[in-house]
Amino acid sequence: MRWIEDRYISLLTDFGFKRIFGTKPNKDLLINFLNSLFDGLQVIKDVKYLNSEHVGDVFAERKPIFDVYCENEHGEKFIVEMQNAYFPIREQAPKGAEWNFQHEHVYTVALLNFDLEEEAFDKDDINHDVGLLDKKTLKVFNDKLSFKYVEIAKFNKTEEELDTLYDKWLYVLKNLSRLDERPSALKEKVFTKLFEEAEIAKFTPTELKEYEDSLKAYRDVKNSIDTALEKGREEGMAKEKISTARRLLSMGLSEEQVSTATELPLEEIQKLRK
Repeated sequence: MRWIEDRYISLLTDFGFKRIFGTKPNKDLLINFLNSLFDGLQVIKDVKYLNSEHVGDVFAERKPIFDVYCENEHGEKFIVEMQNAYFPIREQAPKGAEWNFQHEHVYTVALLNFDLEEEAFDKDDINHDVGLLDKKTLKVFNDKLSFKYVEIAKFNKTEEELDTLYDKWLYVLKNLSRLDERPSALKEKVFTKLFEEAEIAKFTPTELKEYEDSLKAYRDVKNSIDTALEKGREEGMAKEKISTARRLLSMGLSEEQVSTATELPLEEIQKLRK
């Protein structure tokens, strides 16, 4: 018996992401998305997939990152990742190949389902272009390796505010599983195919089972991350209260006053005196 009530799959799951972006019959969807992202700086006409895994594999693995690896008609490589947890920004060369400067360009496109909170990035923007440069001269060291980070978790435009094709893709990436029907703003032909592919009612029993496993894995990862973040926030607040209590004590306030101000137990305030 099916327990999923959504009409459309979540693209934040391994199964959903690879069904839409990682299968040969749907490569036109990936091409359309990438061209909207690069906005004329890169024009992709065709791709071939280089991943060893495809839809039909087991999607129950609890992975915070999953990707689609492909190559365009010029031999340039694209690693398109969905990241559901923060990992340090790292250099990624083509899998199964030795990196050297004679290779074609490699683009890593990381779609981030969380707030990155990276000090190096503009906090008012959700798109970040990263390359390799010499820290002293600030000159580009190697232009054959590029990273594009997209903080889809920060994308908050409503349907009425969707201006560009790229806006519409980000809206779909973030909200697809929450939709009951195709929004009128997504009138382009590419979205007709996407919504057809994403409709859960059309899945075979095998596909449905794979999606259920993938969705459960995604929710497990997200719950673990949310729990860790909440614990981190609570620990941070506790440390801040203790730090504040020490400052108030040093200013001459009584233990009772400090306890009232910080909401820390009087016994804990007394321990800070020792």
